Amino acid sequence: MSKKGKDKEQPLRIEPGTKVRLKDFDPDYHSNPYPDDPKLVNQLAKDLKRMAELQERLYAEHKRSLLIVLQAMDAGGKDGTIKHVMSGLNPQSCRVASFKKPAGLEAERDFLWRIHRVTPAQGEIVIFNRSHYEDVLVARVHGLAPKSVWKGRYKHINNFEEELVDSGTQILKFFLYISKEEQRDRFQQRLDDQQKHWKLSLADFAERGRWDYYMEAFEDALAHCSTPWAPWYVIPANRKWFRNYAVARTIVEKLEEMDPKFPPTTVDISKIVLT
Repeated sequence: MSKKGKDKEQPLRIEPGTKVRLKDFDPDYHSNPYPDDPKLVNQLAKDLKRMAELQERLYAEHKRSLLIVLQAMDAGGKDGTIKHVMSGLNPQSCRVASFKKPAGLEAERDFLWRIHRVTPAQGEIVIFNRSHYEDVLVARVHGLAPKSVWKGRYKHINNFEEELVDSGTQILKFFLYISKEEQRDRFQQRLDDQQKHWKLSLADFAERGRWDYYMEAFEDALAHCSTPWAPWYVIPANRKWFRNYAVARTIVEKLEEMDPKFPPTTVDISKIVLT
């Protein structure tokens, strides 16, 4: 992993077995200092169009699926990523699953129960806004589970994700990494803009005081759960335009690697006569 600065390339993917230290990552990193560069703007537009094309093929093929996991600190850009990167996808085969504090039946079952029931069906793309990783992040930071429990969940998560992949679901996991200073600026924008007051939560401000504990929890989750079958990507997210570009590019690369195919026609076209 390269150190800070736009002059040095900063790989996004966490290789399996890597010891992660987020201080070695620059949340302000961008591969191009000019967000209005026509080449970059055109590339993002091409990626969004290509993503929609590949989604249609994935839906038509109806054999495999794609799960996209978004994790971040509060104001880290999960909603913005969904809005700007996924907006061109067909809702017929794309949906978002959001996860809050377990309640009711969710709280009475194992931590993966509520996750498994909303994983993508064949032909679908599903985006997790937060995910099963809350159970090794929030549960750890707030002491909701003893260390022996949340530490054992890394293995459960890896096994769960491997089972999904074996069943035909490819997985991309994005940690949208912003700095503590950037979070403060975004919170201030919400305070200053009346139309953003609905996003305000006292709990978010309280969580900000646990920033260092969350960084440690994220480091361990990234290190223990970036696997060959379900890699983690650390996306520098201070600059929203680069966040969108990096996420879109990674999704397109994965879909092109999957290379879904339109199924063969089931009718003899030559025998169809329109009247």
